[in-house]
Amino acid sequence: MNPQSVIDAAVLHIQTVLQGDSSGHDWWHIYRVWRMAVRLCAAEQADLFVVQLAALLHDIADWKFHDGDLTAGPRAARLWLESQSVETATVEHVCAIIGQLSYKGAGVATDMPTLEGRIVQDADRLDAIGAIGIARAFAYGGHAGRMLYDPDDPPEMHASAQAYRSSRGATINHFHEKLLLLKDRMQTATGKQLAAERHAYMEGYLTQFHAEWEGER
Repeated sequence: MNPQSVIDAAVLHIQTVLQGDSSGHDWWHIYRVWRMAVRLCAAEQADLFVVQLAALLHDIADWKFHDGDLTAGPRAARLWLESQSVETATVEHVCAIIGQLSYKGAGVATDMPTLEGRIVQDADRLDAIGAIGIARAFAYGGHAGRMLYDPDDPPEMHASAQAYRSSRGATINHFHEKLLLLKDRMQTATGKQLAAERHAYMEGYLTQFHAEWEGER
């Protein structure tokens, strides 16, 4: 097995699997997470091969698009990795990261036991905030048929993963239920630094949004 050949094959595979996606979970989301994960990995000195595979495959079968099946992603990743003759220990590590990666609600801990997992989780969460995070939030909201904003429907700090997954709140609620909480959940030094700027950008955006909503600006 040649590691670089596997990475190259993963890129081509994910480009094919996610072709045409318009929900914010497209190939370019994967690309950004991949590149950011590589950057974080260099600072943290983790296993680059595991980090790259987990970043590239993390949305191979997202539960949101597979009837809520949380095992779909790790299962699809395992099948592909085994088809590439990747070593068993690496397959297990990558699949464990994918299975634990997702945000599960404001009141739910999302512990990630390995450094490689924490790197990929930070990279994925960085792509959920800032200017790109705002764009992705509304792309997914439109894809899922969610309202833009409903002042009569306040955000809910979900206490369980099930409550979070079944939520149908407006997209603006999602900022309060998830996106604004991610800054304080970053786990790498570089992730924390980058998240601070992106968090501030979202706060400014929301101030402008609500002012325009009320006709104040």
